[in-house]
Amino acid sequence: MNYCSESGENNMKTTVTIAGAGPGDPELLTLKTLRRLQEADVVLHDSLISREILALVPEGTEAINVGKRCNDGQDQTERQERINALMIRYALEGKRCVRLKAGDPFVFGRGVEEVRALREKGIDAEVIQGITAGLAAANMLQIPVTERNRTSSLLFCTGHTANYSFEQFQGIISLLREGSPVVMYMGIENFDAIVRRLLDADIPVTLKVSIVSRVSLQDQKLITGTLESIVGIVREQGVETPAVFFIGEHTVPVGEEFAGPITFERASRPGETGETIYENMG
Repeated sequence: MNYCSESGENNMKTTVTIAGAGPGDPELLTLKTLRRLQEADVVLHDSLISREILALVPEGTEAINVGKRCNDGQDQTERQERINALMIRYALEGKRCVRLKAGDPFVFGRGVEEVRALREKGIDAEVIQGITAGLAAANMLQIPVTERNRTSSLLFCTGHTANYSFEQFQGIISLLREGSPVVMYMGIENFDAIVRRLLDADIPVTLKVSIVSRVSLQDQKLITGTLESIVGIVREQGVETPAVFFIGEHTVPVGEEFAGPITFERASRPGETGETIYENMG
């Protein structure tokens, strides 16, 4: 791929890479994203990027944390405008800029907003997909979100579901009643309200719920319950962010009963660090 193109009076502008870092485990990073990190002059990264992945950024490459944290008080529109301005600036300076985003850039990641901002300035954008946390959690913990002759559709949504209009929320209710699971991101703040709305809509109290926090990291934790019990379990056990929520008839790990919180530790090899995982892949 050609990373530079002529712009203006013999100035060089670069293609900006918008890459997904996946859920956090560096072994789930794509080889293409790894290559772009190793070639970068500057990396603009989210706050949720794991230390193990940031360790793969070469020494001497500028790494700038441009991300948000829950309740950090930042105006998110202004924050996004600052990120856009940085990407544009570095591209026009001819620097190889990687915008490293948690999960997948186009799944609740504002990736499309950044592509549009770059294109408005005549700057090319390369988007590299990442493994979104919902699918990573489903696979790692063997939570069946689709299954032949059982589940043929799947809904991804955010915690803003709590504020949906009656008509919008009815769409979610209809899918749940038909057996389609819901995978919800950024839901912890509004989770109580969402559960109340589901119960008020006469969704069965026995409907299964799984919550996976810190997906793919060594302190990943799974909590399972039902619509009737899950709010109390969350209040008792607590849930670290980021977390992803699974709601549906079959959304618990294969073979698992409702046994309360289960801690999962990602397998690691002795002496494993972010630097050593890919030392033979450069």
